Formats: sequence, C-alpha cells, structure tokens
Amino acid sequence: MKEFWNERFGQSIYVYGKAPNVFFAEQINQLDKGKLLLPAEGEGRNSVYAALKGWKVTAFDYSESGREKALKLAASYEVSIEYKIVNADDFETSDSFDAIAMVFAHFPTMERTRLFKKLENALAPGGHLIMEVFSKNQLGRESGGPQNLDLLYSKDEIKMLFPNLDFHILEETKTVLDEGANHQGEAAVIRVLAEKKL
Repeated sequence: MKEFWNERFGQSIYVYGKAPNVFFAEQINQLDKGKLLLPAEGEGRNSVYAALKGWKVTAFDYSESGREKALKLAASYEVSIEYKIVNADDFETSDSFDAIAMVFAHFPTMERTRLFKKLENALAPGGHLIMEVFSKNQLGRESGGPQNLDLLYSKDEIKMLFPNLDFHILEETKTVLDEGANHQGEAAVIRVLAEKKL
C-alpha cells in the first residue's frame, strides 16, 4: 500500500486538491487554537489550512511523496508544519493535542483499533476529535475511497473505539465531494465532532 500512495502522491497535481476538506475547515474554525494532530495527512491540504489559522500542526503519513508535497505546499503559503514519516502501527507520541483530525483516513480493522486507542490517549482532556470518513455505504460508489468493506466505517464502530469521548456530532450523511481529481461526486460519509471527557 505504501507504494500505491507514493505513486499516487508522486503525481505533479494535488490529487485531492489544495483546499481543505469543507467539514474539517468548518469545525476547526470554531475551536480555540492549539496543538493539532493529523494522521494519514497525505499531501497536506488540511495541515496547511490549520497552520494558516494559527494552529501548531503535527502530521504523519507513511508516504514520502505525500510529505514532500505537503512541505512544498506549506512553503508556498509561508507556514510551518511538522510532518513525520511513520505508519499507523508504529506511531507513538508523548505529546498532548488540543485537537486531532482524521479526514478520509482509512485503516484495516485491527490497525484502526490500535491506532484509535493511541489517538484517544494523545487527546488532551477537553480536546476535540474531528472526522470525515467514508461509511460502509460508500462501497460501489465511484466518488472516492477504498472499495473494501473492512476499510470503511460505521457510526457504532467509531463510538465503540472512542469510549472516552462525548459525541457532539456523529452522523452518516450524503455529500457531494469536489476535492481534486480523486474525490468527485456524491459520497456516503460519516462526520464526527467529539470532545474528550474531563
């Protein structure tokens, strides 16, 4: 899979565009600025947006070509982001984050279970989780996302994997994506805004 993403992000275009995900931008704009973690951040569109808004951004992905384009995008806007090359299973941090955002970050069930526990631990009390991910009802649609049921999400699963969060938004909905060449058209997504219990 790493080769797949390096090849995809190795293109000259930003395959999901340079603008941030709409739901992510709406939610991050309502939060007090602080430290933000973005797992599976790809080409950096959400990291750069948050940095422009005054957040201290840490991102990670296992794609070197994704990191290269993210840093190039950050430099073009004259902002700084910390971007680590690491896969989900190897990710570790002693930092505490005011917000964590996952935008179309999809992992196999076992890897997801291990990662989400680490992410919940890294979220500061009162900190927020933002997610927009493809739901299991995205299977068969051509608007983006993995065509593998194990990599897609359900609301119940997300709630179960984050037992110490209070969910302000946990909804499955249909939206029309317009994010670069690879996210186009009607999609079935799950959106989350949750807060870590004090």
